Amino acid sequence: MSRYDRYVLSQFLLFFGFFALILVAVFWVNRAVVLFDRLIGDGQSALVFLEFTALALPNLIRMVLPLAAFAASVYVTNRLNSDSELTVMQATGSSPWRLARPALAFGLVAAAMMSVLTHFLLPASITRLAEREAEVARNVTARLLSEGDFLHPADGVTFYIRQIEPDGTLRDIFLSDRRDPEQSVTYTGERAFLVRNEDQTNLIIVDGLAQRLDNNNRTLSTTLFADFSYDISNLIKKSERTRRSIREIPSLEMLRDPEAVSKQDGYSLGQLAEEFHLRFARALVCIAVTLIGYSTLLLGGFSRFGVWRQAFVAFIILVILETLRGVVTEPVLENHKLWPLVYLPTILGLMIASLFMSTASRPLRIVLRSVFGRNREATS
Repeated sequence: MSRYDRYVLSQFLLFFGFFALILVAVFWVNRAVVLFDRLIGDGQSALVFLEFTALALPNLIRMVLPLAAFAASVYVTNRLNSDSELTVMQATGSSPWRLARPALAFGLVAAAMMSVLTHFLLPASITRLAEREAEVARNVTARLLSEGDFLHPADGVTFYIRQIEPDGTLRDIFLSDRRDPEQSVTYTGERAFLVRNEDQTNLIIVDGLAQRLDNNNRTLSTTLFADFSYDISNLIKKSERTRRSIREIPSLEMLRDPEAVSKQDGYSLGQLAEEFHLRFARALVCIAVTLIGYSTLLLGGFSRFGVWRQAFVAFIILVILETLRGVVTEPVLENHKLWPLVYLPTILGLMIASLFMSTASRPLRIVLRSVFGRNREATS
């Protein structure tokens, strides 16, 4: 690799990191607001919030990485063109195909990053995120330990704590259980403690009062007690995972025995084929969008209005390729043997980039001039 290639490749990687950081930050803020409201509102700590947002980053990076590669390709190519660096290199006899080597190398780097992300990091992060969500859903203590608020951990149950002391003692407890239509029970106490025994969690209320209302007879009975144990394990519905998300299934597992994965997780062979080949197609599309961004900007000559028209054309091509990907998905889902259709948008993108570079190496007006010139000579 020549010094020029290393210089251009370093510029691609530099601005790729910049655009990826900006796009990830924008998507991350939107998701972080929802997570913060849900987790902190349920009594989780800031560390749990940071863990959940970190586990969500691979999926965000997967979405923005092709966009960042395209933006870096367009920006760097425009910068090289405006600084006349491409003009100087073309004046020395370098063709657009020769100058495309740094863009191709950058696309390969982005494709390698996307491959590692989709085949390894993303399935592992989704699996861990699902496990942590199940743990938080089963965490009764986190749902109940919120002082000063009337909580409703289950239908017909109201729970209130006035104060939580540093040693874990709960002060001034109110617990109303109205799940039984025939009678409702209200427990109040000066102090309470949470005691866990494997999967069971008990609320030990000390120095309290139990009021039982019989709805049929319209009678109220009260009982004073020194201590009372109340099982609160069933206050939160336990969400057991019936199957894995298709994105968390490892690629090797889908490759080795897709029939077994289909029976275990309930996905059709078409869904598995579409997901498996889409992971490769997402990596290859990084090469396509990089070359499209580079080759499109080579089509136009000098203009006082810049290259916004070429950049707009490149963006429209990306939209068309993404739309095409959605079109070819349906046949693959119905018939897994049609999996080559998944690569059609990528192949089409590479063909468009090749056409643009061929046109840039020999502009269309020169080709037309030579053709019509030959025709005039033949007629004369």
